[in-house]
Amino acid sequence: MTDYKNLKLIATSSPHVRSNENTRSIMLDVIIALIPALAIGVYFSGPRALSVTAVSVIGCVFFEWLYRKLMKKPQAIGDLSAVVTGVLLAFVCPVMIPYWMILIGDFFAIIVVKQLFGGIGMNFVNPALCGRAFLVGSYASVMTTWAAPGSYAPIVGSTADVVTSATPMAYLHANNLAELQESYSVMDLFVGKVGGSFGEVSALMLILGGCYLLYRKVITWHIPVTYIGTVAVLTLLFSRGNPSVDWMLYNLFGGGLMLGAIFMATDYATSPVTKKGQIIYGIGCGIFTVLIRYFGSYNEGVCYSIMVMNLCVALIDKVSKPARFGVVKSAKKEAAAK
Repeated sequence: MTDYKNLKLIATSSPHVRSNENTRSIMLDVIIALIPALAIGVYFSGPRALSVTAVSVIGCVFFEWLYRKLMKKPQAIGDLSAVVTGVLLAFVCPVMIPYWMILIGDFFAIIVVKQLFGGIGMNFVNPALCGRAFLVGSYASVMTTWAAPGSYAPIVGSTADVVTSATPMAYLHANNLAELQESYSVMDLFVGKVGGSFGEVSALMLILGGCYLLYRKVITWHIPVTYIGTVAVLTLLFSRGNPSVDWMLYNLFGGGLMLGAIFMATDYATSPVTKKGQIIYGIGCGIFTVLIRYFGSYNEGVCYSIMVMNLCVALIDKVSKPARFGVVKSAKKEAAAK
């Protein structure tokens, strides 16, 4: 006879879903997907790209451990979410960024944006993007100085001798496509042989990482495709007097669009839960990106467009909520009136 009194039963509400996936396995898949972009970043920017990433990861993990230790909360560093934040924050920074500066970004991303709001899943904006926005606002000169591809910055010591170059987005913001084409071809942008944040320059490697996440079912196509597709359509239709296809391709492969659409906008905690909502969200990200690129004083719109749409997620989830089975409109109106 079964001893029911000694059974360790867990009472929870339905639905009861069984899955081998957990936060750690999902974050591990994201880390694996980011490895190609890191590899090409090290190839074009030198070993300092790897050291900046390592320092950022260590900083994020340490700040998460420290906060939860001081607040006497269960440790959560084993879920690898802090590692992902550290990698993504490093990816959207110049390779010449001082180590102490990336640590300040780590502190802001982990403590202020993530932990003060309750930890993983409770933050309403993407921590890595907020960390970057904070650094741009605080250290604009450093955050807008880019090493030329192939000009390796030393791992330690002064970076004064590193050759700098303008990014493709700087040319596009000035509506100077002809000069951009003289400096970089579309293939250069696609492969990653351009100036910019070392983790976002290679569209090819980021797309490969995105394909891996799709294969592993970590993300769905809705946000990346609608985000990139919206930017493609708008830049094709409104090419500012330039050849439409060329203008579109340079806008797609230049800047942080691929990194943002595939790895940032798809963050579970800060994106809609419904498929319809994800499509609305992706379109909104694309519209804001193009508007900021065209009319803003800052030449890249991906970071701020995603953060703006992060703030709209609760509303998007509300308007895209599917109808409950068996509920008629009159019953819904009566429930809403109460």
